[in-house]
Amino acid sequence: MRVPFIAAGLACLVVLAAFAGCTSSTATPSYSVDNNGVLSVTCAPVTTNETVLFSNQTYTESKIILHTQTGDVVTYLSTPAHPKAVMLYLPGAGEKISGHAERMVTYAEAGYAFMFLDYRGRGGETTGYPLNPQTDYTLFENKEWPEYYLTICDISSAQAMLTARFGVPIYAVGGSNGGRYAAVAAGVDKNFAGYVGISTSDWGIRDSVAEQGGTGDILRFATSLEPSTYLPTISPRPVWMFHNATDPIIPFAQGKSLFATANEPKTFTEFNGDHGINPDVDARLIALWAQIYGTQT
Repeated sequence: MRVPFIAAGLACLVVLAAFAGCTSSTATPSYSVDNNGVLSVTCAPVTTNETVLFSNQTYTESKIILHTQTGDVVTYLSTPAHPKAVMLYLPGAGEKISGHAERMVTYAEAGYAFMFLDYRGRGGETTGYPLNPQTDYTLFENKEWPEYYLTICDISSAQAMLTARFGVPIYAVGGSNGGRYAAVAAGVDKNFAGYVGISTSDWGIRDSVAEQGGTGDILRFATSLEPSTYLPTISPRPVWMFHNATDPIIPFAQGKSLFATANEPKTFTEFNGDHGINPDVDARLIALWAQIYGTQT
């Protein structure tokens, strides 16, 4: 799937922006994009509010709201008492938390926590606008925060919260569009233990800009959005990607192209299904992690 992007004008070579009304912290919230299109962020502090929704001997499910300085971000966490690792999951378009009820139990029984992060603009409980490179580029030109970059901060903030809470490896995982955000987050935030991409690929924004003759800052900005900009930097942390050969939404070849940009260690697996995370992916991932953490249902 390609995202068309037509824009004109240039921004500064290095962009720094801060949230208005920022509370005291050790560093001013800011972002920068280098000449290779690689994003770096210093995120604003967040607070959280947690409501327990369900608990039994297997797992506890709770709703956790990340209160950021630019709006609330909704997450759902399912965890056994002592998880071996955490899957921080970025869903694809249209995915609802209700569709992951069985998955939450499956991972908890295997010894892993699962967080569903409803990122900005997805059309769920978290507000925001759907991915709009033109709108975000205008913000970039004006040295304001593009929503895309705010989303990367949200993912990084969730990682920091989970790390502080559990002290175990946190993996950036995503399906379809969510896999794109997860790849960028894993590259930007070196505290992620690794990356899992399911039925995902580049956006195609950079190629679209280049085909239209875009150069300079517009191309640099477009490059900053692409998962392939960050996949090589995840190494030596692992990259695991899953794709179905007959995927009806994101072609198999596009998934393979993204995977090719990653450095070792990496694994590409063809799974049974059509598009997005499913029980076959769950079983394969749990079996893979069992080799690392010694847990298996």
